Amino acid sequence: MIKDTTLWTALITPMKEDGSIDFKTLEHLIRTQEKAGNGILLIGSTGEGLALTENEKRDVVEYSSSLNPTVPLMVGVGGMNTDIQESWIQHCNSLQIDAFLLVTPLYAKPGPKGQNAWFQRLLDASDKPCMIYNIPSRTGIDLPTDVVRSLEEHPNFWSIKEASGKLSVYQQYRRTAPGIPLFSGDDALLAFFKPAGCAGLVSVAANVWPEATALYVEKCLSGETKSLFPLWNRAVGALFSASNPIPVKRLLHHKGEIQTPELRLPLVKEELSDLAELKAIDKEIETWYKNNT
Repeated sequence: MIKDTTLWTALITPMKEDGSIDFKTLEHLIRTQEKAGNGILLIGSTGEGLALTENEKRDVVEYSSSLNPTVPLMVGVGGMNTDIQESWIQHCNSLQIDAFLLVTPLYAKPGPKGQNAWFQRLLDASDKPCMIYNIPSRTGIDLPTDVVRSLEEHPNFWSIKEASGKLSVYQQYRRTAPGIPLFSGDDALLAFFKPAGCAGLVSVAANVWPEATALYVEKCLSGETKSLFPLWNRAVGALFSASNPIPVKRLLHHKGEIQTPELRLPLVKEELSDLAELKAIDKEIETWYKNNT
């Protein structure tokens, strides 16, 4: 199923006013993505995975798995303690999930040998296909092409999520491992990555526009790219006008899709008080979707 999934929504984790997880709303969000046919990434950075306790992460994944959605579930694996991440993967192996997202190690900034050992151990622990995630703006280090080359033949190395924001990095991965599917980690850049062979998108925007983003991906992958960038670039700009997922949660709350826009410290909803830009782009995206369906 995962090989046919071109759009993965990096799902938010909805919370109540007291900061606890809102499981009723989580089910609503999952069913909304299911209706749109989008794969779901749980507890990634958009899902505030690093701000959740180990028990909360287990609860989110176990609850989501128990809903038996008809779309695939991917689970985030991120941190810098290898034993903890390995244990997390082993726990999730027993659940009804379909894939893992393995992030480059946080903070430590290891070299190629350290990264290679890190990913080898996590890939070995997994019973599921794994997407390796390059996000230097969050981890402080790039995924080296040498590591991609050394891991290319691992049976659990399924794909790469590239989110450096640089087409040149994307092209380096494509040349290094032409058999490994590459996904854009930036909604707006899909239009540029597609001509270089992009397989799909891991999206923040699909939280608020699940069906419109699915159509956007479909059009990009079919070659309709030139006219799409200006609108979706503005949309992404609005969704990242404060640290992700603050704007996404504020807009989802405005649209009545979640009960509160609460986040976990160090993120706070007060970082974004003016929703005018978000409301305006929301109307633009809705109009675009109606005009194209």
